Amino acid sequence: MAAPVALTGVPGTGKTRVRSLLPDRLRAVEVADLALSWGVGRRVHGGVVVDLAGLRRRFRRSPPPVDLVVGHLSHLLPVRDVIVLRCHPEVLLRRLARSGRGSPRERRENFIAEALDLVLIEAVRPHRRVWELDTTRRSAESVARWVARTVRTRPRSRVGRVDWLADPGVTAHLLEPAA
Repeated sequence: MAAPVALTGVPGTGKTRVRSLLPDRLRAVEVADLALSWGVGRRVHGGVVVDLAGLRRRFRRSPPPVDLVVGHLSHLLPVRDVIVLRCHPEVLLRRLARSGRGSPRERRENFIAEALDLVLIEAVRPHRRVWELDTTRRSAESVARWVARTVRTRPRSRVGRVDWLADPGVTAHLLEPAA
């Protein structure tokens, strides 16, 4: 079996939905579930706090027998391959608000993180393959097919195609004072 691929992105980019649509032959685990099962995570207020250093050590010693590790922290694990799901920051804000995820402050932080390519920048490292995909106008089913194909074929890296700062609306939103 090939080493696991990280499926990451800021909250609201579609990671969990895509995971639910992947073919059964692709085994996937959520970072939070992995941390809980390995004793390096604890439940807090409906979420999971992860001891990232402990998770990284355990992962390095014994990577899980899966094809994908899914979660917004997965790119911080010792993996060679990373898929970063992206979404236009304004659409991301609407998705998060509609689903009631996070406070207005947390949603703004996710907007900023996506606009500034934070997860992508953290994911790109020497000797690592990274692929980014804009999910904004794609169905979750088409994203799941793309993810499955990428995990199976592991093509050359594909990054640098998404530039939210070129959108004047995103830049204007970034320059607004925080409420």
